[in-house]
Amino acid sequence: MSQKTNLKAAIRNRTGSGRLNQMRKEGWLPSVMYGLGKENKNLKVDLRTFVDVLAHSTSENILVNLDIEGAGQSLAFLQAVQHHSITGAPIHADFRAIDENTEIVAHVPLRLEGEPVGVKNGGGVLEHNVHSMEIRCLPNDLPSLLHADVTSLEIGDSLHIGDLKLPSGVVATHAASVVVAHLGKPRVVEIVAVEEKAAPAKGKKK
Repeated sequence: MSQKTNLKAAIRNRTGSGRLNQMRKEGWLPSVMYGLGKENKNLKVDLRTFVDVLAHSTSENILVNLDIEGAGQSLAFLQAVQHHSITGAPIHADFRAIDENTEIVAHVPLRLEGEPVGVKNGGGVLEHNVHSMEIRCLPNDLPSLLHADVTSLEIGDSLHIGDLKLPSGVVATHAASVVVAHLGKPRVVEIVAVEEKAAPAKGKKK
């Protein structure tokens, strides 16, 4: 299950693109927290710490304990991160205030495990179609990673979302018929011999 990460934050009063850019230069990440029927709070979190937290997480949908200066701790779900279009650096974060009974929807990485029988015995090609799955669960049931066992797949077999053994309390939001992985036939490279024409056509005799 995902662990809750402590993240220091402070209330921010500055708004407007110019002031927010200055805040980023000072090492802060502009953020907002909403939810639980409370008034939205404009926050700022330490950018370096935030980047480090993301670097050690398998997904951007994580649980955090926001330690807000002067306002105490608040359990929150990182709902979305806005990235710079060129550098990819975080430029804004949305936190959703929750409690342990708040249902959340998250995208969790899906890892295929095992060597399919059809690969080992028949040289089949494993196709991984779903790399991240959207799930619904309570905060304490949020997994950091999902696993899919593909060892029993023969050539022509498919593994569907409905076939997965999800952790207790976790429900997939996609249809059970969605194909997670498929074992295709071995790829055959055809070599086509191109026959060159003999000699160029002879010129007409006078």
